Amino acid sequence: MSGPALLSVIRDDGVATLTLNRPERHNAVDDSLIAALDEALTTLEAQPAVRAVVLRGAGPSFSAGADLDWMRRSAGYSDAENLADAEALAGMLRRLDQIPKPTIAEIQGPAIGGGVGLVAACDIAVAADGATFALSEVKLGLTPATISPYVVRAIGARAARRYVLTAERLSALEAHRLGLVHEVVPGHMLTAAVARVLDRLAAGGPEAQAAAKSLIADVTGRPIDDALGRDTARRIADRRASAEGREGIAAFLDKRPPAWRRAPDD
Repeated sequence: MSGPALLSVIRDDGVATLTLNRPERHNAVDDSLIAALDEALTTLEAQPAVRAVVLRGAGPSFSAGADLDWMRRSAGYSDAENLADAEALAGMLRRLDQIPKPTIAEIQGPAIGGGVGLVAACDIAVAADGATFALSEVKLGLTPATISPYVVRAIGARAARRYVLTAERLSALEAHRLGLVHEVVPGHMLTAAVARVLDRLAAGGPEAQAAAKSLIADVTGRPIDDALGRDTARRIADRRASAEGREGIAAFLDKRPPAWRRAPDD
């Protein structure tokens, strides 16, 4: 393999792109790539200038899931080593899921096993029409344990029962029907489709987007009762009183772009 397993680029407009750079292994993940992803996400989270994160794969595949050599090594691990290895993967997926910035999975080709988990942990998923998806772990005598919270959340328990058990391959259109991906476009239009999503994201206040991600996570599955009403009322009251909220409302009334949409030199 030539070059680093993960490429990280931050554009002047605040869009960060993380590229899985193991095309000769179909961007399969191992312990080193998991650590690199976790470190990169931690770094991006601490940078206010970063507005959005795009996760993509180099070459024809998005990600083939777990690297076979890594799995072969793990077969010889002690129970404690195996657990630590699995916890590192779970921690990276949680960081991807919870980073307080919008994340987009740009899926140009196959996403298998853990690759599906990466897609499901992102906020938005855009796929080329030739992309395919499979939860193939049972074919290896394994289960999609660490990715399951994100996959089940994306496609629902009923669909998960079928596709986790059968390990059958899904087309991009079927993945869209199930809710795993939000948009399917011809392959040559994938970059442009992601760019359109990024442009829409740029219209939102970055603090509001972070708060909105937290809101969605916190209200999901909760009973709609007085406690939830008080919680959500407190959240919107705080946003209205925030500097960003006041700027957004003022900009709307003044018919001008809000401060976060201005060019750096304005």
